Formats: sequence, structure tokens, C-alpha cells
Amino acid sequence: MFASVVGTGLYQIVANGDLSHLEPFLGVGPVAALLYVLIGSSTGLYNLRAALAKNRRDLGRIFAQWSLVSLLMTLLAFLMKSGAVYSRGSVVCFGLLAPVLLVGCRRLARRLVSDVVADGQVRGRRAILLGTNEELASLGVEELLEKFGLTEIERVVFPSARGSGFAMSVGEAAALERAIVVARFHAAEDIILAFPWNDTRKIELVRDGLRISPLPVQLLPDRRIRSLAGNPSFRLRNSLSVEIQRGPLSRAEQLAKRLLDVCGALVGLVLLAPLMTLSAIAIKLDSPGPVFFRQRRNGFNAKQFPIFKFRTMSVMEDGATVVQAKRSDPRVTRVGRLLRRSSIDEVPQLINVLLGEMSLVGPRPHALAHDGHYGKLLSDYAFRHHVKPGITGWAQVRGFRGETAQVEQMKGRVDCDLWYINNWSLTLDLKILLLTCLEITNRRSAY
Repeated sequence: MFASVVGTGLYQIVANGDLSHLEPFLGVGPVAALLYVLIGSSTGLYNLRAALAKNRRDLGRIFAQWSLVSLLMTLLAFLMKSGAVYSRGSVVCFGLLAPVLLVGCRRLARRLVSDVVADGQVRGRRAILLGTNEELASLGVEELLEKFGLTEIERVVFPSARGSGFAMSVGEAAALERAIVVARFHAAEDIILAFPWNDTRKIELVRDGLRISPLPVQLLPDRRIRSLAGNPSFRLRNSLSVEIQRGPLSRAEQLAKRLLDVCGALVGLVLLAPLMTLSAIAIKLDSPGPVFFRQRRNGFNAKQFPIFKFRTMSVMEDGATVVQAKRSDPRVTRVGRLLRRSSIDEVPQLINVLLGEMSLVGPRPHALAHDGHYGKLLSDYAFRHHVKPGITGWAQVRGFRGETAQVEQMKGRVDCDLWYINNWSLTLDLKILLLTCLEITNRRSAY
């Protein structure tokens, strides 16, 4: 835009000694700038990785894109029959000055971006690196940000000893467990693997072991692949990495689901406040003990949280041994039996929803003791922690409520939970909420 005004002005002063024909070019600059930005965005010119790339091909790209813009502008002038309005000398000055200024601005922007990145003010996706010592040693912090858009939180070294077994060694299992714990503690966004690509045994074992984590898992190219990619005779349009596990919900889907949760929980707490008050009074009058029952449960990414429920039993179990409620269970109080049959005991979990620990709809959270037990029996059980647990879920409206005395019953519940995770939509959540209201009227399945 600056070139359109200055280039035209300089020519008019030299050729005519005044600025009498400057007005037509005041509209040319913005149009050319818009075309240039659109083309640059589509070709990745404004990508942060492109600004930090070591192979500086900006000069050729800028001149190529400006040539295309010039051709498009010429075509527009021809189609609009306005070519005679513009001085040829002004057009030439504009066309020569613009790419020079674009190259200068690009180099200045590259320098500013590099300084900001060096100061740590620009960060990529927070990632935990898990790999062999040799592969991790060849990955620098700047390379991770420049080529893959990642900011390293911590590195976990995986034992490099080769093996042909079908199970992990003690050291390998410990390294994998540490990576999962560190990723959970530091709220990482990705788990990045750095292994030799020919070591398929380790990659498959690690992939299977990471199923318990809901985080996206990427396998970076090893040293050999990166050396080939850096060869000038090879051309890679994008950084090469393999996604071996994706997150269950995108950021937009997470935002939409969270918005539904917050609105639904607030409306529910306001409408059900009188019922909650009456229930609390009835619990205190019926039996000694607190109004609320709190028990640790595993939430998203297997992160523990205390779940809130109205107390319906005479016991407060929360440990290595938790006995599931059975039909005609003597531990259930008189008021508790009514609260459980009507599902009013679940209402305080709306507080967990507002705190972000639960969702209105999702896999029902189980006691820690049950998670540990069924996690060993069912290989897909850990996938339930890939989303937030819910007050209700697809399994509940499909009839999987109450005690799971047999493994087949829990497997049916897990299968429903996995189907929900793989087929999630806001429409499905609303459908489950509606079916839950109808299911509450069926008192035969609750006790």
C-alpha cells in the first residue's frame, strides 16, 4: 500500500512536477495487498515455522507471488476497462518498488520473530518427549519449535536395550508410566515419541501403553529420516510426523461441550435448589452423618477428583475396597433408598460439572478400586478416561445401570461408553439428556 502511493507520487513529481493523478492509485494498493495476503496465506508464507525456517527461499517466493498479483491486477483492469486511467510509468514504479519493500519487511519481520522466540515469548504446543537417548539427543529445543511447533516440557528417556519379547521390561514400563504421569501433572497437550522407525516392537508397545492417555500422540521422524528431509534434493511441503493417536474431541468441540455443561449445570442448580434443600434436611433427620458423600474418582486423563453425591448409605467407603450397592442393600438408609430410586442423589454432581471435573454427559466414573479391577480385565477400559466423566451417559440410557456383578455387564457398559466417545456430537448429548429424564421414571433398574 505504501508502494502504490509513494511509487506513483515519485513518478508524478518527476514526470509532471505535481501530484495531480494520484487518486486512482489510492485504491490499487489495498486491492493488491489483499490479493498478496490471500495468496501468501494459502501458500504458508505467514506460518510461524516458515518464518523460522533455516532454508531462506523468501526472495523467490515473494517475487513469484508479486508477479501473480501483478497479473491478477492487470486482468482486473482489463475486465473493468479501466486500464487507460492508470499511467504506465506509475504502474511500473509501483510494480518495482513493492517487491523491494516486501523483501525488506519480510527480513525485518523474520528478525523480530526470531528475537521473540529466542526470548521464550513464543511457544508451541506443550509436549512431553518420550524416546531413546540417542534420538532425544539429536532433537534441539529450537528444532522442535521450528519444524514441529512444539514446546518441550520434559524429556523421558526410554531404555534403549533391544528386545524381542511381546511385553515391556520393568524399566520400559516404568519410563512409560512416568511419561503419562508427567504429562498429566504438567497439563501437556501432546505426547511426542522419538524412536528409530525400524524398531517396530518399541513403537507398538508404547502405542498400546499410551491408550490410557487421551492426549494426541505423534511419532517424530528419526535421525535418518530427518537427514534425508534436510537434503536439498528432497522437497517436503510440511514437517513429517505420524499421528498414531488423536485426541477424542477437537478444541472447538470441547468448547461447545463445555458451554452446554456450564449452562445446563447453572440452570439445573437454580431449578433444583428447593429439592436439594429438602433432601439435605431429610438426610440429617433420617440418620447420623454428613449430608454429602464424597469419594475419589478418576476423571479426564485418569486425574482424580472428589465426586459429590447426597449420602444414601450408612458407610463412607473410599479406599482399596469398595463394595457396590446391591438390591435391598442393608447399608442404604430409608431416605437414601428414595433418593437412589429417583436419582436425586446424583444432583450434587452439578457442582462437579461447574468445577470442570465432570460433564453432563459422559462415561460414568467408578470408584478407584473398581477402575483398578476392571482395568486389568478389560483391555479397552482405559479409553473411558479419554473424555470427562458424566452425570449420565449412553450406557445408562441403554440399560447398563446398577451393580456389575459379572464382567460381561461391565463390558457392555464399556462398549457403550466407547461408542459414545467415537460418535460424540451435541445432538447426541441432548438426546441422552432427554432419554435420561425418561429413564428416571423407570424405577426398576435403580436401587
